[in-house]
Amino acid sequence: MDQVRRSIERQVHQLIGFGSGEVDLDRPAGDHGLFGPSSVTWRVHGDFTAMMIGGLSALLLQMLHPQVLAGVWDHSNFREDALGRLRRTAQFISGTTYGSTRQALLLIDRINEIHGRIQGRLPDGTPYSARDPDLLTWVHVTSTSSFLRAYVRYRDPMLRYADQDRYLAEMSDIARRLGAVSVPVTLGEMEAYFRTVRPRLRADERTRDVARALLEPRSGRLEASLFQSVTNKAAIDLLPAWAARMHGFALHEPERLLIRGGAQGAAAVLRWALRDTSARRARRASST
Repeated sequence: MDQVRRSIERQVHQLIGFGSGEVDLDRPAGDHGLFGPSSVTWRVHGDFTAMMIGGLSALLLQMLHPQVLAGVWDHSNFREDALGRLRRTAQFISGTTYGSTRQALLLIDRINEIHGRIQGRLPDGTPYSARDPDLLTWVHVTSTSSFLRAYVRYRDPMLRYADQDRYLAEMSDIARRLGAVSVPVTLGEMEAYFRTVRPRLRADERTRDVARALLEPRSGRLEASLFQSVTNKAAIDLLPAWAARMHGFALHEPERLLIRGGAQGAAAVLRWALRDTSARRARRASST
């Protein structure tokens, strides 16, 4: 069984680029980074399965915004580099959550620099820029809401509303450093934000093309393909009902129960297999 455990852990590490050296998780004594071990962010971001499901669901949500979609369409090779995008996102979250304050700020500065180069026009001529505070807020809210929903569903259904609000408030610091404005810091503010933005959202053939690229199989290995199939379905199931309708996704109740059961099973296996993670390293370092 130990061989199976090591094999699963190795595949996960390769998937997200863990241990590649691109992100330094070492912290000087007394430096807990932007959040620290008592934060809700350390808890939420420490569950790999919930973060994978929530991250994919967030991307599906983000693509419903025409200007965000245009930025992906015009400035990324999303069809060929889905795995690279996953690794870069995982490393950004890992570094800003568990890295030193210096490492977190360097990663944020790098994203701000990249955003400064992303601009263009929609097919109808409307200009867009990745530095637009409204777009940055949309990307932030869709990400944090999806991570939180996945964590509550698959890790801690009893997470108190006060702690959920605290997670949103903690994560708003990163959003503001990236240039977002009027960032929701409570569940109520988040729901109100979605109601405000929904009239601006659209789904068209380009949206469906990007969604297909995000959901297509990325590995020839049977176990990796099975895990991706489970996370894909769980990410779709996690979407708000209005977003699923816009995408044209339809899941019946018996299917939802099977999906959630499969995701819970996958989560249990991964929690057993993953002994070396950013979250565990950070907690060990904080306890010494």
